[in-house]
Amino acid sequence: MISTQLLRGQKALVTGANSGIGKATAIGLGRAGADVVVNYVTGRDEAEKVVEEITSFGVRAAAYEADVSDEGQVVAMTQRMVEEFGTIDILVANAGLQRDAAVTEMTLAQWQKVLDVNLTGQFLCAREATKEFLRRGVVPEVSRAAGKIICMSSVHQIIPWAGHVNYASSKGGVRMMMETLAQELAPKKIRVNAIAPGAIKTPINRSAWETPDAERDLLRLIPYNRVGTPEDIAHAAVALASDVMDYVVGTTLYVDGGMTLFPGFATGG
Repeated sequence: MISTQLLRGQKALVTGANSGIGKATAIGLGRAGADVVVNYVTGRDEAEKVVEEITSFGVRAAAYEADVSDEGQVVAMTQRMVEEFGTIDILVANAGLQRDAAVTEMTLAQWQKVLDVNLTGQFLCAREATKEFLRRGVVPEVSRAAGKIICMSSVHQIIPWAGHVNYASSKGGVRMMMETLAQELAPKKIRVNAIAPGAIKTPINRSAWETPDAERDLLRLIPYNRVGTPEDIAHAAVALASDVMDYVVGTTLYVDGGMTLFPGFATGG
């Protein structure tokens, strides 16, 4: 685990942070010295447990309930964080979900829900965080950047995924949104990047790895020959949020054990 205080004195918001990748990322940021707001939409008890673990590192943490697809709730969450924590330095836009179906069976509601949370939710959170970054500007003793936004994407932003057209489309949108925001905001000293996880052992995809046969099939797609963990993503997020990566702008960091190198997978430009 990364234990150095790379993010000492910074304030981070992680959406969808009461389980899986979001939970590990929130804990990782706290371990690296950041105060952390743990966002959740359901599962308050789990969110409070994450808060308890983060505060054990000697930093502040709090659990905020908000649906990232609801503009009013995102605005209120960001305002509350600024009031209670003083500012926001790091946004990890992680909240996401799946509503899987074959295209002929997928309802408009399934399509829209995934786009609302996975893409629009990231946009709303990025917009509100950016307002605070611009208001506050660069504080050199805290960070060389005015703010850092990390969009949680997926290898499926470049690898098609039959039966998951809503999810893959949302992640393709995240890629272009991130790159466009990065281009727009870099002159303001705001760094925008993304992490694209591959196969990670989280509750959302448990069926793909929970049995030896399923994991063996999955490993055929991963040159590094192991399924990732949420902590793998947390390490990447800590690094991207820190001044160690100050010259990294508009980049997607693939944390996938080489999955996008697998023969037949299009890796894009």
